[in-house]
Amino acid sequence: MLNFVTLFNSGYLTRGLVLYQSLEKQCANFHLYIVAFDAATFDYFTTNPQEHLTVISLEQFEDDELKRVKSTRSVAEYCWTCTASTILYCITNFKLSNCTYIDADMRFYSDPKVLVDEMGNDSVLITEHRYTAKYDQSITSGKYCVQFVTFKNTVDGMTVLNWWRNACIDWCYNRVEDGKFGDQKYLDSWTTKFKGVHELKHLGGGIAPWNVQQYNFNKKNNKIIGTEISSGKTFEAVFFHYHSLKFFENEIVLLSDTMYDLTANVIDTFYKEYVKEINSQYKIVKRAAPAINANGVFGPAKYLPMSFSTLKKYYLENFRSSKKNVFGLKVLQQIKNHYYFYLNSF
Repeated sequence: MLNFVTLFNSGYLTRGLVLYQSLEKQCANFHLYIVAFDAATFDYFTTNPQEHLTVISLEQFEDDELKRVKSTRSVAEYCWTCTASTILYCITNFKLSNCTYIDADMRFYSDPKVLVDEMGNDSVLITEHRYTAKYDQSITSGKYCVQFVTFKNTVDGMTVLNWWRNACIDWCYNRVEDGKFGDQKYLDSWTTKFKGVHELKHLGGGIAPWNVQQYNFNKKNNKIIGTEISSGKTFEAVFFHYHSLKFFENEIVLLSDTMYDLTANVIDTFYKEYVKEINSQYKIVKRAAPAINANGVFGPAKYLPMSFSTLKKYYLENFRSSKKNVFGLKVLQQIKNHYYFYLNSF
């Protein structure tokens, strides 16, 4: 059996539900553990139990070491601090042979067993960002992404996991300092520092806004097949990481950070269906628990979906920042990477 753990609060509830349902659809034998970072999330899953899901409250999860540093971390930093501890908690308390941490804002498109099987006899699996060159943030954010990290309950696996947990308790902040960044840059040294660490080769594990420019996609027999543009190599999409997707008032969604180029192929293949699924889960949650902000709505959007008024706003902002923008050339790029949409447009 594949065991997964993730953590989130009620603002990510619909994402967590879509994640779970994608595992149910794609993974033949799995269990998902959710560390609920607020009472609303814990209560929702307690009231609405799922067959292959166990919800864990903060009161159950937090130990003295985590409580000691909690007040020194922001909300995001504390989530990062807890990542390694969620895996350790599940392996220890549920006597698991393996456990994979996964980010809640992901969706699976085929069975992740192929990724874990690639480890062979190794005990730890880590995934690269595989940055497109112009977005390479390896120096600051790290070569690897804490999005899908597998540990086996072996001597080698637990050695790395305990080291990571202790390191994150000692230091885990949203800044670059002495070669560290959050919980993530610690992974850069693992292949040389420890035994039994495997770097994932499968291109279908870890498709994300920062690397998707390297691939073309098409659907075949209900599967998404990617082609690496540089090599022509084909692969099956296993999961997509919907990093920086945000919801705003008036039913507006921002698909991704606008620094990343997303083609119509990518939006049609991945984002449209994902947003539909999120919206569907939102309606279900609203009926069961209307007080929950299940999409994590941020407030008003900075920009509206594309219209004449949006174009005008872009132009005036650019002109005010520099008279060199009088011809509106910068606006062309902003139009291309304008990812604000109304939910009903999907």
